[in-house]
Amino acid sequence: MRITVLTKTKLAVILLLSACIPTGHTRGYSEQDFIDMNVQAAAHEPNFRKYSSPVQVSFVRESGDDLEQMISRLPGETLLDNRWTRLYEEELGIQLRYDWIAKGDVYGQKLGVSLAAGRIPDIVRVNPYQLRQLSNAGLIQDLSEVYQTYASPLAKSILEAEGSGPFDAATIDGKLMAIPETASSIESAQYLWIRTDWLEHLQLDRPETMEDVLEISKAFTERDPDGNGQRDTYGLALTNHLWDPVMGAAGLMAGYGAYPNIWIKDGDGRLVYGGIQPEVRKALQVLQNMYLDGQLDPDFSYKKGTNEARLIQNGTIGMLYGEQWTPFMIQSSREIDPEAEWQAFPIAAESGSLAKVPLRTNTWQYFAVRKDYAHPEVIMKLMNLHLETNWGEEAEYETYYNDDSKAVWMLSPVTPFPGTKNLDAYRQIKEANRTGDLSVLQDEALAIQKRIQAYIHEDVESGWGWDQTYGASGAFSIADDYERNGQLLYDQFTGGITDTMIDRQMILNNLQLEAYLNIILGRPIEEFDQFVSNWKRLGGDQITAEVNAWLDTQDTKTALER
Repeated sequence: MRITVLTKTKLAVILLLSACIPTGHTRGYSEQDFIDMNVQAAAHEPNFRKYSSPVQVSFVRESGDDLEQMISRLPGETLLDNRWTRLYEEELGIQLRYDWIAKGDVYGQKLGVSLAAGRIPDIVRVNPYQLRQLSNAGLIQDLSEVYQTYASPLAKSILEAEGSGPFDAATIDGKLMAIPETASSIESAQYLWIRTDWLEHLQLDRPETMEDVLEISKAFTERDPDGNGQRDTYGLALTNHLWDPVMGAAGLMAGYGAYPNIWIKDGDGRLVYGGIQPEVRKALQVLQNMYLDGQLDPDFSYKKGTNEARLIQNGTIGMLYGEQWTPFMIQSSREIDPEAEWQAFPIAAESGSLAKVPLRTNTWQYFAVRKDYAHPEVIMKLMNLHLETNWGEEAEYETYYNDDSKAVWMLSPVTPFPGTKNLDAYRQIKEANRTGDLSVLQDEALAIQKRIQAYIHEDVESGWGWDQTYGASGAFSIADDYERNGQLLYDQFTGGITDTMIDRQMILNNLQLEAYLNIILGRPIEEFDQFVSNWKRLGGDQITAEVNAWLDTQDTKTALER
């Protein structure tokens, strides 16, 4: 058997995975905890034990252009028969099958219809609303014992890295009704990405404050940064969703102390929704001024991210806010203009203050198991093996996670990962470069370093995005500073879906987006006040009460329970 039980997993590997997690958001494992985990692994050999007879499990699957394109470059592999399906069968005796496969919006619609009709596969990936729907209908089973018995020590250390929040959200009436596919909140940190070749052309300084950002946006709009003699450029990219992880408005709003997507604490220590606070009013006024001044694409309110991204590709936009993976999207601009250069900068604040970087709760997907499925432990065994294969002692990262820049991890129906793996990789690369000993790099950090070096020393263009993300001045160098400077502002509510949210949250979300867009497009700023009144009346006040009731239960927990 290629993958052994976790009694062989290196203690140092597990310790490393927990060492770089943001302060205050770890469970607080000690060295003795991990020693105990290894002892427990021997008693919990079912974590990786192969079934004596093959066990079948069904999923439904979302496909997409990126996935299909990748599979076309993998000879002998399909979505139904590939390295992951073979590994799960060879190592665990688990045979995967899909009830149906669909793309994009069709997948979402088909899943919604299936859930409403009660026709679900053996294991289904759902969001918090769908999880509550299935639980209330009695269609899924309690996984409390499954998690405690079958989750490997490595899996537990990763899934619990940011505390109990993801599990609180999956717990209904005291029962764990799904296994969270956790992600690190720091992955949602925003950065300001600017075309530095335009800065240099216009002889502009790099931004330090929000005032500087607005000056750059105006110059990019009015002073012909591309040098073609026409006024055909815009200062800032924006999409009609406003909260897209790339080309959204959250980063700019944070510069004014506005956090429209998270719950924050007021002066009395109670939770309030950031989207109705007065700071948002000021940020919306700034965006309205930019729009009316021609600094935003006049048609942004009709465009999804893919449509707005074409303006960046065509060299029409010089600045945007986005997460760490932004370079892999904006790199398309270099295909048309090889001289296009971008760089990440920290979110700026108004003069005299340091910006807080809002981090939304980043765990939004859960695996639920059909009520009558005879092997609910399958979900944990799949997750255990996925983590062990990519990050365990005998990891084969370049075979099962990223094979020559192909994201082969997507072939698996379950894709858990260490939430801070990207920041960890950056820190490993930084330390290796500091000491000059690159031989210590392994797995993901080694693969990334190879791509960066190929770009720097051999002009291999595919390494540009990796350098912009993991390089010495890349996004994660800024994330490091965010953490060190105490700038990270975590969503203060991690309790999942409250009763009123089930019926009202989507209504309130749409109300908020419509009000914000109308104001940016020119409606009187006073309409923000009417939005706040409507938000409270249509369920916001009740949700706020429920959120604070959850907060009271957290305050009564002991530190150990948290």
